[in-house]
Amino acid sequence: MTTETSPHPAPRTLSPGTRVPPQAAAPRSAPPASFTRPRAPQTRHPDLAIWPRSAQFTADGADMRVGGVRLTGVAVRHGTPAYVIDETEARQRCRAHLDAFPDGVLVSAAPALLRPGPLAWIEEEKLGLALVSAAELTRVARAGFPCDRVTLHGAAGDPASIATALRLGAGRVVLDSSADVHRLAAQVPPGTRQQVLLRVTPGTSRSPARRTNGLSLPDGSAQHTIGRILAQPRLSLAGLHCDVGADVTTAKPYLPAVRRLVGLLARVRDQYGVVLSDLVLGGGHTAAHRPGDPEPDLTALAARVRAELIESCAATALPVPRLVIEPGRALTAPAAVALHRVLRVEDTAHGRVVTVNGDGTTGVPYATAPRVIGRRTAPARRPATLVRHGGGTPATVALLPADVTTGDLLATPAAGGTAPPTDTPLIAVADSRARLLEG
Repeated sequence: MTTETSPHPAPRTLSPGTRVPPQAAAPRSAPPASFTRPRAPQTRHPDLAIWPRSAQFTADGADMRVGGVRLTGVAVRHGTPAYVIDETEARQRCRAHLDAFPDGVLVSAAPALLRPGPLAWIEEEKLGLALVSAAELTRVARAGFPCDRVTLHGAAGDPASIATALRLGAGRVVLDSSADVHRLAAQVPPGTRQQVLLRVTPGTSRSPARRTNGLSLPDGSAQHTIGRILAQPRLSLAGLHCDVGADVTTAKPYLPAVRRLVGLLARVRDQYGVVLSDLVLGGGHTAAHRPGDPEPDLTALAARVRAELIESCAATALPVPRLVIEPGRALTAPAAVALHRVLRVEDTAHGRVVTVNGDGTTGVPYATAPRVIGRRTAPARRPATLVRHGGGTPATVALLPADVTTGDLLATPAAGGTAPPTDTPLIAVADSRARLLEG
């Protein structure tokens, strides 16, 4: 069991580097024996609104516990940068999404979460995975996640990726273009069939302009490609996939997409005599990174989308397809906290610049509401530009204590949607226990 440790020593001078190593080597804690039932709701400190629900300030207000574990203790034991994920929170969020969308939820996890521990949680909570490469599929297969519960994006355009998907048994492969149809079918072994989804761009105002993949619904290319898929004996078309765009907070972006997709399903039935079974709706739900940021009401969103789906199907005499949601990394974002050490504080002509440790891919995720923990800070706050020593992601501006200094420990909430390197420590906390999740 992880025991509480005192706050870290007084700030000291640090040279810029990629990591602050652990300060102590305590015995590794055992994993939680079981998943406990959620505790009764409690009144929360307003400053903790965007932190994991288990987050609490210590009595002196200088430190914070998540999952009953002091964050300063995690930094002492595992060094920084490090990521702390609340297992109870992660599981509860998986359950909440599946309760809202019982036909299925596909988790788009940050690469750092594609480790045996978090993957076991996703499997046990009966969710699937949406992966974006054959490399990610290989990684989750090695971790023991059932590949038949994987929907794989970005693989059908590359013969090597197709070979990996077929060898490992990916449940579904998403086709992004007409050319993908023949390319994938040519590699499927005789006597077998690969389930596929066709990505469709519905032509709504929220359709992602940045994404060139996907068949257009308005110009008829999606319907034509469906005919090509149905003509392939080695492919089985399960349904349609649609990405409604990022920063979704309400059902509004989904509704016109659902109406247009149901119209396509009806035309496919009329032209080819086939009723497709699944409708997979992708799009990034918003995760709050500052107090007051909007977040989706899952129950209301799901009810409104399903009502639109039922109404549209009734108007075209179609059976209601399975509605599967792919909400992006917002599902896991609120469950994690990032820990970094301050390496340098500089007051320049353009304002204060605070540099934290981390290499080229470990940043301060959406650092709009970080806190200095481990000591009492001055009540005054001032804006500071946060950068990392290794560069990489754009700098962000945050309000930090006026007396922030070299050696301070910075904790940033809503970090579960970012992608730290696989060698960055990821620590699961639950029931006052902490354990290092192996990569």
